Amino acid sequence: MTQDRGKYAHLIDAETWAFIDHTNDWYPPDTVDYTIEQQREIYNRMCRQFFAGYPRCVKATDSHTEGAGHRIPIRTYQRFGSGSTVHVVYYHGGGFVVGGLESHDDVCAEICDRTGFGVTSVDYRLSPEHIYPKDFEDALAGFRHVAGFAQGSILVVGDSAGGNLAAAVSHATRADALRPSGQVLIYPGLGSRFDQGSFIDHAEAPMLTTRDIDFYKTLRTGADVGVLQQPTCAPLNDTDFSGLPPTVIFGAECDPLADDGKDYCDALVAAGSKARFVNERGLVHGYLRARHSVGRARDSFDRIIEAIAGLGATGSGEPAD
Repeated sequence: MTQDRGKYAHLIDAETWAFIDHTNDWYPPDTVDYTIEQQREIYNRMCRQFFAGYPRCVKATDSHTEGAGHRIPIRTYQRFGSGSTVHVVYYHGGGFVVGGLESHDDVCAEICDRTGFGVTSVDYRLSPEHIYPKDFEDALAGFRHVAGFAQGSILVVGDSAGGNLAAAVSHATRADALRPSGQVLIYPGLGSRFDQGSFIDHAEAPMLTTRDIDFYKTLRTGADVGVLQQPTCAPLNDTDFSGLPPTVIFGAECDPLADDGKDYCDALVAAGSKARFVNERGLVHGYLRARHSVGRARDSFDRIIEAIAGLGATGSGEPAD
């Protein structure tokens, strides 16, 4: 992956470049050329470098739910003294190839602390050992597990690949009695075309390139492009966007996936669903890890927390303007 600093000089500020460089020190741009085992080791090591710890009043408990013949690890977060009955189901990013309960542990803990909502992180199976639809099946099972005990509304939240899974769960359950009351998608990959828009404009963006996305897509699908027509694999390829929960989507301006969020928002609004897209200026894919070191990322995380809190507080999940 090349990083054209000249092209992004007017978009990305010094703080964000420092974050990019620090990330690349631990997770080099050519990591996709390594073995899957090496990629996971490198990614996990990088995540540990950015781990921010837990807020004092948050407790996490590990357990599992049942999948189709296997156990799905989950981690549930609770804030001491919170009386909220709202619950968040969180799906981590990582291209469907890397990541797990540890990679977004502190993010989930902070969401729990700042909203007061319970949070459950789902450790869905990864590619290439478990290609689509295994990841989606686990994501759905995780949601239904939470729906079985949650006493209030349930929100689905995810970043990158996790944003895809959150949306897929919303599409799959919209006619069910137990379905999400809202969704927050953070720089999601939702199945847009590679030959237009941000995929062209930011093909060689820092942190994520179209080559990277194609690599992850090929692993996830087992090179079967036909499955991309399934809405639970690529939600943007659904033919019906009605009946979906109120949605807030956060995109990073300097990201090949930026238009996925915008296009998804447009499709929801056109179908009569409530949705709002926030294009975070000057930010890059993966900026959640920069929320304590980069002002723009900190401000965006504040907005993400506000969106989650707002969707949970309204009951109907209507996104704020």
